[in-house]
Amino acid sequence: MKTFFLFGLLWALLGNPFVALIVLLIVLYVLERRFVGLTPSLLRPFRRQSEIAKLRRQLALNPHDVSAKSELARLLIEAKKYGEAREVLAGIEAQMDHSAEYWSDLGLAELGLGQKERGERAMLRALEISPRVKYGLPYLRLGEAFADSDAEKALNYLQRFREIHSSSCEGYYRLGSVYARLGRAEQARQADRECREIYRSLPSYMKRRERKWALRSWLRSR
Repeated sequence: MKTFFLFGLLWALLGNPFVALIVLLIVLYVLERRFVGLTPSLLRPFRRQSEIAKLRRQLALNPHDVSAKSELARLLIEAKKYGEAREVLAGIEAQMDHSAEYWSDLGLAELGLGQKERGERAMLRALEISPRVKYGLPYLRLGEAFADSDAEKALNYLQRFREIHSSSCEGYYRLGSVYARLGRAEQARQADRECREIYRSLPSYMKRRERKWALRSWLRSR
């Protein structure tokens, strides 16, 4: 009802229903991004592409800049350009062999390309170097990767992620998803309850990041 009222008000102010509809959608999008966060950012892809182009220019001038290559690979992974990211990372393995972050990024690229065994090896190498690398992110991504093909392995990885990052709503949400696939309905509901309880206990600055997972958990339990 409030949405229709706002649309009518905008129509009256702007004098054109199509313009009013566009303005209303923009307002709703901004509010959703600010308070919920389920929709993707429309600006982030443009900013990311600008950062990628800047790093490419930087590497054209200094091809041996390992730090720039690492950042470029992370942005390419974020853009789902996993093949390009793997090529970039392959070129700095000798310098970054000791880095848990490097192996975690390589694992993400391999998993993105559907290479589960390679991705798993890289992720486990990262965890061997630093068991808490990226707050346990490798465990979470391995849990995602094996959720459909090896649910028991996925559960093991998600449980280990939960031990490291107990305040992650995403971890509990994904744990519930795997339990549901295994037909463990009660454990799935328990994971959803814990997800929402954790969200309520989070400080306000963390709730923005975890809100979408708590909301998804709530919708799944309806």
